[in-house]
Amino acid sequence: MEIDSESRTDSTSTIVDRTRKSSNIESLGLSHSKLDYDGNFIRSASGVFMTGEIVFGLLVWTLIGGTEYLHIPALGWVMFVSVFYWVLTVILFLIYLTMAHTRIPKIPWKIVGVCFNGSASVLYLTAAVFCAISLNEAIRGRYYFISWVASTIFASLAMVSYAGNTVVNFKSWRSKSEET
Repeated sequence: MEIDSESRTDSTSTIVDRTRKSSNIESLGLSHSKLDYDGNFIRSASGVFMTGEIVFGLLVWTLIGGTEYLHIPALGWVMFVSVFYWVLTVILFLIYLTMAHTRIPKIPWKIVGVCFNGSASVLYLTAAVFCAISLNEAIRGRYYFISWVASTIFASLAMVSYAGNTVVNFKSWRSKSEET
């Protein structure tokens, strides 16, 4: 098949027009986002732990949220801990993934990581214990009993992920402080 020379010029002119549009954006004083994507973060130990924290935390609050947990006050605490730390972990994950933390150098991010993950691991420990104790209130074989057992397991895994991330951040902070 032959392609007309007119169709070739039309396709090349649209390519040229697209580049003109981007140069028009820059001439108006508008720019593209300055945030970078750090693909290596996901492969790092901290990134793997944060991914685990997000997945396990999500499973904890969705498994409990799908039941009638309001009748048992201890499960309200588990919901608070899991939703609170899940939201904050997603925010921190996005901050690290987009390298936005490098744009705010005054914040000691390693110390923030140690304090955040340390407090999360302690509160997730209490949440896992309360979730396990609340199993006495459930009737075996019911759907919410199985959900509460699973949420206890995932709360324990989330606690282990937060504790592991605490250790990673602490080691990173200690190595930075020893260099200075």
